Amino acid sequence: MRSACISVKLGIRERLSPSCGSNMLSCWLSRLCRGFSTPTGRITHLSRGSLSRTLVLSSQRRIPEFSSFVARTNTCGELRSSHLGQEVTLCGWIQYRRQNIFLVLRDFHGLVQVVIPQEESAAAVRKILCEAPVESVVRVSGTVISRPPGQENPKMPTGEIEIKVKTAELLNSCKKLPFEVKDFVKKTEALRLQYRYLDLRSFQMQYNLRLRSQMVMKMREYLCNLHGFVDIETPTLFKRTPGGAKEFIIPSREPGKFYCLPQSPQQFKQLLMVGGLDRYFQVARCYRDEGSRPDRQPEFTQIDIEMSFVDQTGIQRLIEGLLQYSWPSDKDPVVVPFPSLTFAEALASYGTDKPDTRFGMKIIDISDVLRNTEVGFLQDALSKPQGTVKAICISEGTKYLKRKDLESIRKFAADHFNQEVLPVFPKASRNWNSPVAQSILEEQRSGLIRLMEIREDDVVLLTAGEHKKACSVLGKLRLECADLLEARGLVLRDPTLFSFLWVVDFPLFLPKEENPGELESAHHPFTAPHPSDIQLLYTEPEKVRSQHYDLVLNGSEIGGGSIRIHDAELQRYILATLLKEDVKLLSHLLQALDFGAPPHGGIALGLDRLICLVTGAPSIRDVIAFPKSFKGHDLMSNAPDSLPSEELKPYHIQVSWPANSEAEKSSLNQPYCPES
Repeated sequence: MRSACISVKLGIRERLSPSCGSNMLSCWLSRLCRGFSTPTGRITHLSRGSLSRTLVLSSQRRIPEFSSFVARTNTCGELRSSHLGQEVTLCGWIQYRRQNIFLVLRDFHGLVQVVIPQEESAAAVRKILCEAPVESVVRVSGTVISRPPGQENPKMPTGEIEIKVKTAELLNSCKKLPFEVKDFVKKTEALRLQYRYLDLRSFQMQYNLRLRSQMVMKMREYLCNLHGFVDIETPTLFKRTPGGAKEFIIPSREPGKFYCLPQSPQQFKQLLMVGGLDRYFQVARCYRDEGSRPDRQPEFTQIDIEMSFVDQTGIQRLIEGLLQYSWPSDKDPVVVPFPSLTFAEALASYGTDKPDTRFGMKIIDISDVLRNTEVGFLQDALSKPQGTVKAICISEGTKYLKRKDLESIRKFAADHFNQEVLPVFPKASRNWNSPVAQSILEEQRSGLIRLMEIREDDVVLLTAGEHKKACSVLGKLRLECADLLEARGLVLRDPTLFSFLWVVDFPLFLPKEENPGELESAHHPFTAPHPSDIQLLYTEPEKVRSQHYDLVLNGSEIGGGSIRIHDAELQRYILATLLKEDVKLLSHLLQALDFGAPPHGGIALGLDRLICLVTGAPSIRDVIAFPKSFKGHDLMSNAPDSLPSEELKPYHIQVSWPANSEAEKSSLNQPYCPES
C-alpha cells in the first residue's frame, strides 16, 4: 500500500552537488531535444504508372514526448520551476544519497533531487529509499517544490526544485558494481567492454549514442524527405567479391559452398541503379575481416548512397548539404563548399591522402635551392630521375623540442622508412647544427630562409630521396611533431574546429605489394577511369587517374566514393585483362551492365568515425553501443566462441587444430579471462 502524503520540515538541510558531467547531460539533452523535428507531410498522386509526389514539411518543430506509454509522468531532467506544485511520478537510478536525507535520482534525461521523508508515518517510504543500494532502480511519486532560498544549485538544470516524496517503490535492487557509474572514475577499456551495459549509463556514452541517433535521423530526413532517396535494405549473405578487404566466410549446408558477409553493399547499389531506383540510401552494416587494427571494427556502419545520372560534383554537393543539414546545433555550423585537393597535391604538401588541414607545417620542395650543393647525400638524391629534397618548418621548434626529441624523430624515420632526416636550425639562438647541416647553411642559408619563410627559433626537418617516399616520411613526421608540440602546451589543432577536405584524382591502379609487376585497384574494380585518361588504359594503365573521391575530416577519412563503370565491355576489360580477376564471380553484374545500365555514382560515409570526430571521442568504440575489442572479441559475451563438433556436421566443417592442439582444446574449457 502506498504511503499517505507527508509534509516534512527540517531545520538544517544539506544539498547535493552532482558531478559536472552529469549536469552537462541534462543541459545537452535539452539542446538535443530542441534539435529533434517531426516533419509532417503527405505523399499524393500516383498516376499512369509514374510516381509524382508533393511533399509538405511542417515548419514547426516538436519536442519529443519522452513519458508517453510508460509508468512515469516526467523525466528527471525536465523538471523546472514552472512545474511547482505538480504531482509527478519519476523512474530512475539512485545516483547518490547523503545522510539518508536526500538522494539524487537519474535517468537518461538528467538528475533531480529527492527529499527522503523523515516522519514515522512515512517509515516504509524512508526504508525503501535509505536501504536501496546506489544504482538501484526506483519509482517515486510526489510534489515538485522549491528549494529553500539560498540553497539552489545553479550548476544543476533542476537545481531550483526538488521532489517531496509521497510514495516509493523499489523496482530492482543493485548488487555491488565492478566500477562506479561516474564519468570521472577511471576504468580500463577491457572492464568497460566486459560490463558494457553499465558503461552505457555514463554521461559520455549517453551523449555519444543520442547524438548519433539524432544525426542519422536528420540524414534520413534530408535524403528521403527533401531529395527523394529510397531507403532500401540489401542482403547480408552474399558471395565473395574480387579485390578489396578480406571478407568473413559463412558456411552453408551445401558441401563446399559458403556465403560471405559484404564488406559494403557496392554491387547491390549499382544493381539498384540498373533497376531504375535512381536514388538509393541505406544505413548499412558492413563487415571486414581485417584482424587487430586499433582504428577499425570487424562490423561497422556506413551511410551508403548511390545516384543515377550524376557526376562527381553532384555527389560532393549532396554530401556537403547532408552534413550541413544533420550537423549538431551545439557545434559551429558547417561551411560549404568544402575545399578540394588532388591526390598529387595532398601527397606533395602533406605527405598523405588524408591531410589534417587544421595546421600548417606543409612540405616544401627545396631541390632548386640545393641543386648545386656539395653535400654528398643530397647530390646523390638529386642526381636520380625522381630524386628530390623536401623539408618542413617547425615553428618555434627550438623552444618546445629537446635534443632527445629530434633524435627520436630521426630514429623513427630510419626505423619505419629507412630514410635519413636532418634537423637544420637556420636562425636559432643556439647552435645545434651538425657539421652537415652547417655546410648546407653556409651554402644556401638565405635561399632556404626566403623559400620557407623561416623565423627565429624555427627548426627545419630535411630529407632527400624519391618524391613519394620523401613526402611520406615528412607527412608522418609532421603529425609526430604536432603531437610533441601540443604535449608541451602549444595548440596547433583546435579541437573545436572541423576542417573538411575533398581529395580527388586518385590513381585508378596501384602496383601489388607482393608483385609490383601486377596491378590492383586503388579503390575497387568498379571505379570509372578519368575521362581524360581512357586511352592510357590500353597503353600505360599505371598512369590512369580515377573518378574516385575521398572526404577527409581533421586528418581522418570519413567517406569515399566514385563514379562507377556502367559499360560492360570496359568493366570486363579492367577485371580480366588488367586485374587478372575471374570474371565469372561477377557475371551477374556484367550481365546487368549490358541491359541498359545508366551512368551512376555514389559514396559511403563511415558513420562510426564521423560520430567519433564530432563527439571528440578517443576511439570509435566509444560511439558504438556494443563494439568489439582491439582483437575483435566481444568481451561481454565471449564471442567468438567454440562449437561442439556435432553442431558443425550439418555444415560439413571439421576443425583442423594446430600443433599444440591439446593445449588449444583445453583452453576452450578454461574460465573466461578478459583482455587487458
